[in-house]
This record gives sequence, structure tokens and C-alpha cells, in this order.
Amino acid sequence: MVKIALAGASGQLAREIIDALVATQKHEIIGLDPAPLPSLPGVTWVKTTYEDKSELVRLLQGVETVMCFFPVHFDPGSATQKRLIDAAVEAGVKRYAPSEWATGTKLETSLDGIPWYAGKVEITRYLEDLNKEKKVIEYTRFQVGAFMNYLGHPHKTSEHVKTLSFLFDFEKQRATLVKDRLDDVVVWTTVQDIAGVVARAVEYEGEWPAIGGITGTRLTVREMLQIGEAIGKPFTIDWLKLEDIEAEERDMGSFADFDLHTASPEVVEAFLNMALKGILLGISRGAYDITDEWNKILPDYKFTQVEDFLKKVWGGK
Repeated sequence: MVKIALAGASGQLAREIIDALVATQKHEIIGLDPAPLPSLPGVTWVKTTYEDKSELVRLLQGVETVMCFFPVHFDPGSATQKRLIDAAVEAGVKRYAPSEWATGTKLETSLDGIPWYAGKVEITRYLEDLNKEKKVIEYTRFQVGAFMNYLGHPHKTSEHVKTLSFLFDFEKQRATLVKDRLDDVVVWTTVQDIAGVVARAVEYEGEWPAIGGITGTRLTVREMLQIGEAIGKPFTIDWLKLEDIEAEERDMGSFADFDLHTASPEVVEAFLNMALKGILLGISRGAYDITDEWNKILPDYKFTQVEDFLKKVWGGK
């Protein structure tokens, strides 16, 4: 049994992971969040603002693994997550998973396009500095690429994660892509596989890899278009020029504190249009090409493949 604390436990991906941990019937789970959450077997919900370090140290006593799910763009200077990390170290926590859950090792070169992820880079540096002289906490940066479940939108393919149309809209059979960039790579991973890997990672007896890539399916843009053709969902493509996206990059920071779930439909539409261009810029620089450290550690884990997922969701529809 492992005692696990999840910070930002009401987050959609956090809830998927909590369900996977609960299903093992092995662990003591603490869900940290400002809001109360529904009763689940084996889960203790603790209300906290994360502002009091001494309170966090007390709450993390006896915890082996802390996982963070903060939206980093709502944490100026990453102050809250740094406080959580410091409290984890002081409480003697063995393992920490920062709030990554998306892009890979080339994120830093893409921050002009996706500035809302800057906190991920800042926390990486903070953890590296903590362990510079000697290892004070083991950590892994769970990097997963894009949620494959988005490819099934608007169909419900996950329990908690709400989907949106992302890059490839299979319902409308449209895609927005960058001209002459068909060999750019995106890794697609289902939220169920992310949760499944995490549930195994907390039990892993070896040392966590600092970079913890989880690769469901690694596809080029060209290969995704070919899959669409094969399952009877060919795309009409809106082509953008990379140089035009780069010229607009200075405006992308205007949404750095944006909340997709509470904004008006008009603001959401404006954000998605801007964010799509930023993400396409990131893809062109390799930000969504994920490594496979956890695939290698867990060679028996069977990941859902994009083509199988799409056939299940869209076959005959």
C-alpha cells in the first residue's frame, strides 16, 4: 500500500487518476483541494488553500507520493507549487509528480506559442536546483502529449475529462494544419492509459525517471490524415502558413490566465482560435513529440492505439 496525495484533486485528469487508484483497492489516498468533493472509498478529501506551508507539511506527513494537477497559468511565479514541493521535502515525501501532463522535453522552445505552460518549465528548473547538490526528492515529469479522447469529440469517451475539438475534428471532418508540415509529430494518449500508467508507477519499486514520457500512439500529421481516409473520415483542411503563425505569436500571451471552463462562449471561441495556432507552432517545434520512459519501464502495458480508438468511436457513424 502507498499513501498518495493529489493536489488540485478536483481537476478532470486528477479525477480520472483517483478512480484508477481507487480501483486497485490498495492505497490510502488524500485529495487536496479548496472545494469539497464526493465520497469515494479509500479517499480522504482535505480542504486547503495551499497558502500555509506548515499546514501542508502536516497534511503530507506519512505520504510517499505527491502528484500535482495545478493549472500552472493560474499560479503566478509557480509560488503555490513551489510551496507544495518545499512542504513535501520537509514532510519527508519520497516522490513528487509536478503539474506536467502534456508537452514533452521541447516545451521551452515553444513558449512563445504556448505561454500558458511557462510554469511547467519554471518548476522543472526548481526541482533540478533542489537536487543539484544531493537528491532531496525523487520526481518524474509525466508527459503524455495530447489527450486521444479529444479525437472522439463530441462523444463521451472518458468519465471526467471534458473533450473539445482539437486539431482534427472527426465530426465535421475538418482539420486546421500548417502547410508543408505533414511530418510533424503528435503523441496521442488516452486519459485511461495515463491513469493506468500512473496507477502502476506509484507501485514501481525502481527509481522514477526524471523525464517520464508516456506514449500512447506517435503519429505524424500525414499518418493521421491517412487514418481518417481509411476509416471513411477524410478531412477538408484549412491550411495555415507557419510564418503567419510566428508573426502572430506576440498576441498569444493575452490568454495566459484564461479558464476554458468558466469563460463565455465568445471568449472560448477566441481562445481556441488563438490557442490552436500556438499549439500548431509548438507541434512544429516538437513540443508534442513525447519520449517513452514509462513505456519501457512497463513493457507489458497495452496502450490504446489511435486507429483502434477511432474505429470504436466513429466506425459506422
